[in-house]
Amino acid sequence: MGQASGSGLNGGRFLLATAVLGAGVAISQFGTNGIEQAMICFAAGIVAIVIMADLSSPAKHNPQAAAPIREPEIKPISQHRDFTSFIDGLADPVLVLTGTNVRRANSAARKLLGEYCVGEDIRLVIRHPAAADLLADPATAHEGPIQLVGIGSRDQRWEMLVRDMPGGERILHLWDRSGVYAVERMRTDFVANASHELRTPLASIKGFIETLEDKEAGDDPEIRARFLNVMFREANRMQKLIDDLISLSRIEAEKFRVPDTPVDLPELMREVQSVLRQSQPERGADIVVDIGPDLPPLRGDRAQLSQLLHNLVSNSMKYGQAGTPVTMRLRTSRNGALLRLSVSDCGEGIAPEHLPRLTERFYRVDSSRSRAIGGTGLGLSIVKHIVERHRGRLEIDSEVHKGTTITITLPADPRGPQGDAAAPAGEPALPA
Repeated sequence: MGQASGSGLNGGRFLLATAVLGAGVAISQFGTNGIEQAMICFAAGIVAIVIMADLSSPAKHNPQAAAPIREPEIKPISQHRDFTSFIDGLADPVLVLTGTNVRRANSAARKLLGEYCVGEDIRLVIRHPAAADLLADPATAHEGPIQLVGIGSRDQRWEMLVRDMPGGERILHLWDRSGVYAVERMRTDFVANASHELRTPLASIKGFIETLEDKEAGDDPEIRARFLNVMFREANRMQKLIDDLISLSRIEAEKFRVPDTPVDLPELMREVQSVLRQSQPERGADIVVDIGPDLPPLRGDRAQLSQLLHNLVSNSMKYGQAGTPVTMRLRTSRNGALLRLSVSDCGEGIAPEHLPRLTERFYRVDSSRSRAIGGTGLGLSIVKHIVERHRGRLEIDSEVHKGTTITITLPADPRGPQGDAAAPAGEPALPA
């Protein structure tokens, strides 16, 4: 009897392991569709354990105490003693339905739909026409997930999947797809914005060419010179945009390769100052370099860090008030584990609602002004990706009518100046 009982329990454990393994394989192999297989595998495993537990009870293996053998009763899955703790451990909202009544809801579902959703009609809990149609007709439950918008917050998007379970119950699973849709929207917006940014100067150049083809306008030296100057400026704008797009693509392609070349950041700051003073003498004279003492070494990509400095300082020169300082400042943390680079200007500043979006591609606070001064809308996006590749952190602080400070925190070389010293202790590393 003991052997039979042990065999039954071992069989239950085996089936549970099979269910969990099957769920993992389904998700890894089928992605979103794997949720269906995962739920089915889990339910099958739970039901099988209940059956094995019944078969392994002493009454079924003791001839003297045994009752007449009957088919094991399959109980609703929600009555299994471990079911509630299992679904409460899931991050996604999961509900158990009897008909259209909510019988069980895990903590994620109660947080999303309300603490008192249990016992309510699911069509009142999830007020969505597509969900109501699916839940009202059990025959449609096998048609795959449906898309829901507006549950939780207005911008959240969900996939809802309903599956029949043994015992007459149904499991409803909600999967938050907001992040996936956000990425897809960013990709679509990027293509649309890039096309628009290229189309505008192209249309301008084409219009001036057509005008110059006119004999009267084309023979006027003054008009011809003015039009050619505009065409040259628009062509340069296109070239800069294409260069920025290529640069951004290269940085993203290398984001998982941590740069490992020694970089003298103070020297690089002075070099950027010198270049900008020569190329823009009037505004370049306002650039100030402030380098602190006892700076630890840095490893990185020198070309990318140079591009980062050029972008930040050029932005400050464009948007800061003429004649006011543009300050590049470099300091170290108390224990030398981090380098803090900041670029500050005294300008109009940026309103708080714009700050979270400044590093988005093609995002501009003032589109017309940005284009007028030659901005592509990609500068801060490039800076953000360079910082991420160097495992650093980017912070933007701005006050309207006072100015903006952009601070970049980079991890110092833990090997020290000689490349083999131990890393300083006491300050947490930056998140990767």
